[in-house]
Amino acid sequence: MSKNQSKETEVAAVNPLESAQRLEAIKNLIFGENIQQIDQEFQAIKNHIEKRKEELEDFIAETRKELNSTIDNLATDLNIRITDLENSMNDKTDELNHKKVDRNLLGTLLVSMGEKIMKD
Repeated sequence: MSKNQSKETEVAAVNPLESAQRLEAIKNLIFGENIQQIDQEFQAIKNHIEKRKEELEDFIAETRKELNSTIDNLATDLNIRITDLENSMNDKTDELNHKKVDRNLLGTLLVSMGEKIMKD
């Protein structure tokens, strides 16, 4: 290997770390302390956004839980009301059937009384 090739290999091995450091040094020279302040502000904004995101996710989860509970309660209430209506309707139907039976019974009794009166 020639000297140039061996230097290129060494530079390539050290290059990623060095270039990152050099880039950081150049940014600091150009922007100075402002870049650090801007980075801190961006980090603060990121943290704030992440916190709000977590709060919203918690709020959504709690709201979803409350909605499911409300839906379950409404379904239970609806089933109870339907059962009550069915029972009421059955009671009214039974009452009407009794009244109808009573009319038939009354008619039969009247016919029987009429026959007895005619025989006397």
